[in-house]
Amino acid sequence: MDEFMKAALEEAKKGLSEGGVPIGSVLVVDGKIIGRGHNRRVQEGSVIKHAEMDCLENAGRHPAAVYRKATLYSTLSPCDMCSGAVLLYGIPRVIVGENKTFRGPEDYVRSRGVEMVVLNDLECIRLMEEFIKKNPALWNEDIGK
Repeated sequence: MDEFMKAALEEAKKGLSEGGVPIGSVLVVDGKIIGRGHNRRVQEGSVIKHAEMDCLENAGRHPAAVYRKATLYSTLSPCDMCSGAVLLYGIPRVIVGENKTFRGPEDYVRSRGVEMVVLNDLECIRLMEEFIKKNPALWNEDIGK
C-alpha cells in the first residue's frame, strides 16, 4: 500500500473513531496531498459528506488545471455522487482501496476517460466488512438503501 492510500485509510479509521462510516479519501497533486477527508454523514448529520466530498471540500477552491492533474484516493469505490464530482472537476485518476463491499459506477466513470485502479486491499476490505456486519442499518442509509 502506498503512502497516499495509507493516508486515506488513516482518514477512514479517524471517521470510525468518531462514530462514523470508515471511508477515507485524499486528493493528490504533484506528489502532495492537497485535501483529505472522511465520511462525516453521522458526525455532521449530513446527506452529502461522503469521504470524497469531504476531501474535495477540505482541499478548497482550485483552478480547473489543478484538478486535471490530480489523483483521488478513496478506501472504497466512489458512489454515484462522488463519481459525479470526479467527472465534474475533470479528475483523471482514481485509486480505489476496494470494491468488494460496494461498487460504484466504475465502468461508467472509465467510459468517461477516468483511469480507475482498484487495489482490493485486504485491510480496506476487512475494515468495511466489520463495519457493515456491526452496523447494517447505518451502512444501508449511507448507500441509499
